[in-house]
Amino acid sequence: MIVVPGPSSKELGTTVGQILRLKAVQLEFKHFPDDENYIRFTGEISGQDVTIIQSTGPPQDQNLIQLLIIASAAKDLGARSVIAVVPYLAYARQDKRFRPGEAISMMTVTRLLEASGIDRLITVNIHSQAVLRSLRIPGESLSAISLLAEHFRRLGLKKPLSIAPDKGASDIAIEADEILKGGHGWMSKERDRITGEVKMEERELNAKGRDVVIFDDMISTGGTMVAAAAMLTKHGARSVYAACVHPLLVGGAQEKILASGAREIVGTDCILSPVSKVSVAPIIAEALRRYM
Repeated sequence: MIVVPGPSSKELGTTVGQILRLKAVQLEFKHFPDDENYIRFTGEISGQDVTIIQSTGPPQDQNLIQLLIIASAAKDLGARSVIAVVPYLAYARQDKRFRPGEAISMMTVTRLLEASGIDRLITVNIHSQAVLRSLRIPGESLSAISLLAEHFRRLGLKKPLSIAPDKGASDIAIEADEILKGGHGWMSKERDRITGEVKMEERELNAKGRDVVIFDDMISTGGTMVAAAAMLTKHGARSVYAACVHPLLVGGAQEKILASGAREIVGTDCILSPVSKVSVAPIIAEALRRYM
């Protein structure tokens, strides 16, 4: 197996290759004056099992197109198989029709991934498992929650309370609590499908005087984290931390969350950001060992 670090995940891809002691084939890439992508493999990949590591965070469309071009070119150049490791899979939140007339964008993306020659997809904390079930190729989603929880354990917090932002994500809090051992719970929220506004309902979480970590799969505009951090602070939490796997952090989200009472935001390098303090390289390497 050889590793190909994509343009959006060069450091992560290189680290995974180093952990597994695999040869890394680098890409030459650039943008033409009209902004089209140019991709060239700088090493031989014919007859090889190729693992491409390319996240599709912002700018989503550019990074997604690059992934498709890299995968298609790998097969065209004689790769025996192609595994795509896509730490953040763009459009996964658009996996169903929430309002009449909406496009199910993820359905289009999955068909493009399949058509590009990818034989297996590995992602991290995908927003909806239904996306993997719709694939015609094998797909799996790894979880980075334990890596985030380990980060907070090393901070020396005293049995912090692990909180999920809604009932649907309660399994995230349970997973984190297996490491932090401070108990877990979930908040109750309601999101306006048109405006995106988030409202939190009052729930008793026994947060008074305690360190609390709010875990979520992603932070985009930060509305959920802002509301959750503000409510927990109101309920007397000693400290509040925000943790996520995918730190999109658009529209001044980081500043808003910190202003709402959170002491710190911690994310992973699924998407590079100022808060990407935890690397998912270990769990990606562990997953790839099964196919070496």
